[in-house]
Amino acid sequence: MLAVIPMILMALHPGHHGDDTEPNWNCENPMAQQEMNYCAGQEFERADRALNTQWAKTSAVLKERDEQRAAGAFPLSDDRPGNFETLLEAQRAWLAFRDAHCRNEGYYARGGSMEPLLVLTCKTALTEARTEQLEALTQP
Repeated sequence: MLAVIPMILMALHPGHHGDDTEPNWNCENPMAQQEMNYCAGQEFERADRALNTQWAKTSAVLKERDEQRAAGAFPLSDDRPGNFETLLEAQRAWLAFRDAHCRNEGYYARGGSMEPLLVLTCKTALTEARTEQLEALTQP
């Protein structure tokens, strides 16, 4: 997921040639479309890192619950999948949903310079919401 972001950002910012220097853009008050796209990309990267951190925590908790059930602490009387397997299925479906949904939102400006901003803003909002959902799953 994160490996694709630098390529997207480079495509969005033709003046940025992939060196280690940051463009001198003001993400507190971006004015130009290219600057807005860059800043939206930065926000999405932050949200994606937070999601990945929470994913690791939630996965560990749900794997522990599965281990407790397997050890008989919470015996199951059915053959349904465990917590982690269900979480993984849901996360894969959510990622496909988020990406398709946000691509569709971007189509409001299809082919225009604002399309990446719409896509990235959508992905950031949905990613932040999903991070909260994952955190809620860790509650007793």
